[in-house]
Amino acid sequence: MDLVGLVLHLDAHLLRLVAEYGAWVYAILFAIVFAETGLVVTPFLPGDSLLFVAGAVAAGGALDMHLLAALLAVAAFLGNCANYAIGRWLGRRYFREEGARWLNPAHLARAHAFYERYGGRAVVLSRFLPIVRTYVPFVAGLASMEGPRFAAYNAAGAVAWVGLLGYGGYFFGNVPWVRANLSLMIAGIVALSLVPVALAFARARLARGRA
Repeated sequence: MDLVGLVLHLDAHLLRLVAEYGAWVYAILFAIVFAETGLVVTPFLPGDSLLFVAGAVAAGGALDMHLLAALLAVAAFLGNCANYAIGRWLGRRYFREEGARWLNPAHLARAHAFYERYGGRAVVLSRFLPIVRTYVPFVAGLASMEGPRFAAYNAAGAVAWVGLLGYGGYFFGNVPWVRANLSLMIAGIVALSLVPVALAFARARLARGRA
C-alpha cells in the first residue's frame, strides 16, 4: 500500500481498523500520533489528516470522540516529551566540549538563546507544521530549553492541535459535501499544512542565493 493512497483514503482504512480491532484502534492511533511527534525518524506518518479523519469517523459513532481527543492529546504530549528528552540527552553527552565533532557548541548556545526567547511560540506553532513538529522538540532538547517551560507549551500545543483538527473533523467531517469529497479535503489539509514549510524553504534558498 503506497503512502499517498493510505493518506487520501484514511477514512476507509480507519473504519476497517475499527471493524477488525475494535477498542484496540485507540491504542493504534495513540501509537501513530506518539511516533509522528516523538521519533525523529518518522515525520512522514499522517498527523493533521489523521486527526481530522478520526474525528469524522467518531462523528459516525464508530469511536468515542471525547475519549479519542483525550488519548491523542496525551500521545502528542508524551511524543514531544520523548523527543525533547532524546535531544537533551544528546546535547549533554556530545555537544558540551569546545570543538565537539558533531555540532559547534557556539551554535548550540545560540539555539539555547533562541529557545529561551521564542521557544514557547515555536513549540506551540510547530504543532500545525508537518515535519517541523517532529524536529522542534528535539532541537529544544538539544538547546536545553527549560524543562517546565517546554512542558507547559507542549501541553498547550498538544491540546490545541488535537482539539482543533479532531473536533473539526467531528463537527464538519460528516457534512454531506465534505463526506462526499473527503479525499479532496484530506489532500487540501496536507497541502495547506505544507505551505508554511515550503515558503520557509523558498525564502532560505533565495537568501542563500543572494548571499
